[in-house]
Amino acid sequence: MTSTTKSRVAVSAFFFLPGLCFASWASRIPDISAKLGMSSGQLGQLLLAIPLGSMLSLPLAGWLTANWGSRRTVLLASVLYACFLPLLGWAGSFWTLAPALALFGFAGNMLNIAVNTQAIGLQELYPKPIMGSFHGLWSLAGFLGGALGTLLIGLHRSPLQHFLLILVVCLAIAGWAQAYTLRKDVGKVDEGGPGFSLRHPDPYLLRIGFIAFCGMMSEGAMFDWAGVYFQKVVRPDAALVTAGYVACMSTMALGRFLSDYFTHRFGTVRMLQLSSALIVSGLLLAVGFPSLVPAVAGFLLIGFGIASVVPLSYSSAGRATSVSPGVALALVSTIGFLGFLLGPPLIGFLAQLFSLRTAFGLVAIVATGIGVLASLPNPVPVAAPQAEPVA
Repeated sequence: MTSTTKSRVAVSAFFFLPGLCFASWASRIPDISAKLGMSSGQLGQLLLAIPLGSMLSLPLAGWLTANWGSRRTVLLASVLYACFLPLLGWAGSFWTLAPALALFGFAGNMLNIAVNTQAIGLQELYPKPIMGSFHGLWSLAGFLGGALGTLLIGLHRSPLQHFLLILVVCLAIAGWAQAYTLRKDVGKVDEGGPGFSLRHPDPYLLRIGFIAFCGMMSEGAMFDWAGVYFQKVVRPDAALVTAGYVACMSTMALGRFLSDYFTHRFGTVRMLQLSSALIVSGLLLAVGFPSLVPAVAGFLLIGFGIASVVPLSYSSAGRATSVSPGVALALVSTIGFLGFLLGPPLIGFLAQLFSLRTAFGLVAIVATGIGVLASLPNPVPVAAPQAEPVA
């Protein structure tokens, strides 16, 4: 195995690790919410702690990645992310769970920025797109984490026992993979630094960022609310409460592994338009016919739709010419990750005011933005001919 292949496997492992951690938390949200006796509105308020922690981490994450390098930052952030997970199972009240979630969000965004910087560096070493495969591993971890959560719920294991098991697995992954990550980040620091880029953002990058925002809001809704939607709206047998979540994660993982091929064949714009249509149609199916079979079918479509949005957004950002790939990625991933984190609490507030079905309808409206933004004129020329820019 060549050193480049080893690095690709190692970076893939660091994408798998946060997917497993986040999916483990997401699969136990209905359990934890029920244990603490929270309403949908209270759960929405609680979930705001994650984006708060994420935003607080941005200055430190940028500084560490620039000064320490993404290699060291990935290790630090992955260990913290895994170690904060058991705190979510230990917390016994709203006021102990909220700061634990803030710490979880803090470490998660730090890891998100650092590991995607590693991925951009590896993409430079390969002639064909590989970003989809990295995000596919994240989604595969989401599917496996959800399936493991279903198994452990069936075995009557507590969230704390579940999360301690995941902690051990993640520490083993990080300990092995760290030795093979890229030692040097790609590109050079822009003259104005990342802060300059954020004060005067390229309109093209803003558009890509908002595409990522719409896609990741849909993705965040599936992670945090799929189980609750099935529990409170679909109301299947207790063993099938996670069916929608697992259905969505499975097609998302499969779609991401296939996305590089279909993007090469059909182009970025058409893929994003198709993604938007699949998300909207899946949500409308699940909302319009909230029984087990159509709801699961809808969540399968949503997973396929979500699959390619983030990899295409990140790869488009990496091909921007106005700033270095690292700065472009930081801007787009930050905007996108805000959608992932702010969407779930917004759904909680809307569910409290109206209903959970109405809140999911809003996500469908947001998802139409992916296709609309991708179809705007003024394409930006890029170096890679096989994957056209968002036009």
